[in-house]
Amino acid sequence: MAAEQDTKPADREVDEFTGTATTGHEWDGIRELDTPMPRWWLWTYYATVIFSIGYVIAYPAIPLVSKATAGLFGYSSRAEVAKEIDNAKQAQSQMLDQISKKSLDEIRKDQALYQFAVAGGASAFRVNCIQCHGSGAQGGGIYPNLNDDDWLWGGKLDDIHSTLKHGIRFAYDDDTRSSEMPAFGRDEILEKGQINDSAEFVLKLAGQEHDAAAAERGATVYADNCAACHGEQGLGDPEQGAPNLADAIWFYGGSKAELVAQISNPKLGVMPGWQNRLDAATIKQLTIYVHSLGGGE
Repeated sequence: MAAEQDTKPADREVDEFTGTATTGHEWDGIRELDTPMPRWWLWTYYATVIFSIGYVIAYPAIPLVSKATAGLFGYSSRAEVAKEIDNAKQAQSQMLDQISKKSLDEIRKDQALYQFAVAGGASAFRVNCIQCHGSGAQGGGIYPNLNDDDWLWGGKLDDIHSTLKHGIRFAYDDDTRSSEMPAFGRDEILEKGQINDSAEFVLKLAGQEHDAAAAERGATVYADNCAACHGEQGLGDPEQGAPNLADAIWFYGGSKAELVAQISNPKLGVMPGWQNRLDAATIKQLTIYVHSLGGGE
């Protein structure tokens, strides 16, 4: 490629097709026209420069070591957001005061307060609870579904409220919900055959396919070792956190293998108590929200 050729200003040619003088620059025979910028573009450019200078003077703009220049107006977007949050809290304070003072039943009967509590509880749930129970409270794995009708510790408003406050097997709360199913296999309380038979009997209680002969043998094992917590009919006992075994809802799985595993070496869930992490009004709102999901008693 030919090198750039520069000519003196006096030697600049005028393009014969456009009548515009060239800049004197040429590349491979192509000459650059010396076309001025449109006036409207130049005035727009000048206006933006003037505006930017004024903005830097009036508003925070130039970063320093530990802060930025404050600007003549002293404006702060962070302060603006803080003010909006304070205004929102002030607007909500009356409702929150009522929630703090009223009982759960009173909140539920007050339609306006109830709707406010459900909305606030949903917000608190998304921040504190979805990590385990899921965004739709559907649970999964070792975490319970909060939408169904099975409650290990009861689904009434007061039951849910107590569970939220004190947690389940939470070591830092003396009033935590606590129960422990024996490890019948690991601790050699039952033999493998007895565990197998008791699993067959649980399948029978739940109306699932089972070995009739093994289930008959398992009935005796169940009566001697399991009925005290789960009940003779396997309906469970919320006072002890013992689940219902006679329905189709399973916490740790309802297959034969999963039942044998749970009887042999049970899984024991843990949930933190929230009374030292959330204020009383927020816990009440969470209670109302969880109860409203559809499974509350």
